[in-house]
Amino acid sequence: MASEDTNPTPSNASPARRDVTVRRAPKFVPFMILGAIVGAIVAAIIAFSRPADPEFDAPTVFGFFLVACAGGGVILFSILALILDRVSVKRAERAVVEAVPDSVPDEGPEHDGGR
Repeated sequence: MASEDTNPTPSNASPARRDVTVRRAPKFVPFMILGAIVGAIVAAIIAFSRPADPEFDAPTVFGFFLVACAGGGVILFSILALILDRVSVKRAERAVVEAVPDSVPDEGPEHDGGR
C-alpha cells in the first residue's frame, strides 16, 4: 500500500523559511502627543501675545484656546501619521526569513543549573 503525503507545503520548501514584508511604520501615539504639545504652544502664543482685555484675563483665554488648539493638533498630526503610514506601505520590501538553530547554548545566571 502506498503512503500519500498530506503535507500541504512543497517538498523543496523548508518550513523554517517564510516570506515577510518589511516596512518602517510610524507610531501613532507619539504623533498625537506631539500634536497636542504643538497645539498647546500655539494656544499659549495666542493667549499671551494679544493685548490685555479687562473682560478676559490671559489664563482664561489660554484655557479656552488650549482645548481647541490641542484637539486640532492631535487631529492634524494623526492625519500626518496616517499619510506617512500609507507611504510606508508603498515602500515596503519583501524578504525571506530563515530560522537559524543555536549552535552555542545560552550562558548566564538563568542557565547555570541553580548554582
